[in-house]
This record gives sequence, structure tokens and C-alpha cells, in this order.
Amino acid sequence: MHAFTESLRQEVTQRHVRVGVLEPGAVESELGTHNKPEVRSELIDPYFEATDVLAAEDIADGVAYMATRPRHAAIGELWIMPTEQA
Repeated sequence: MHAFTESLRQEVTQRHVRVGVLEPGAVESELGTHNKPEVRSELIDPYFEATDVLAAEDIADGVAYMATRPRHAAIGELWIMPTEQA
């Protein structure tokens, strides 16, 4: 995804189109429910119980930040993760 995003950014930069990638860490979502029960109980659930994970609004704030920069500024990459995430 990174290589595609960077290639696209370079291709459209002269037209003032900004392209960036937002990389979220652990976010409260239904994604963990798509795993096998043993994976959830051994790995996912304990991590989410012990960590103050991100909310969807945290990611939305990052998207809004990237999209609302002035025309002369582009955010090519933004990592948003819980403070406790290693």
C-alpha cells in the first residue's frame, strides 16, 4: 500500500492533488470478531482489555487533519496509535 500511495502521489503532485496514507494502530472495531475464538480469547481480547485503544473518532480526526492542510502542504504518512502500543 505504501508503494502504491507514493507512486500515486508522485504521479498527481503537479495537479495539486494530495495523496497520503494513514496507518492506525489498535482501534476499537468489529475487526477482532473475524478471528477464531481461540485467537480472540488468547491474544485479541486480553490486549484490548489491558490497553486504552483508539476510537473511530481518533482516526477521523487524523483524516480531517490530512485533508484540511493548506494547498502547499501535504501529509504523506500519518501514524496514529495508542500511546501504550509497542
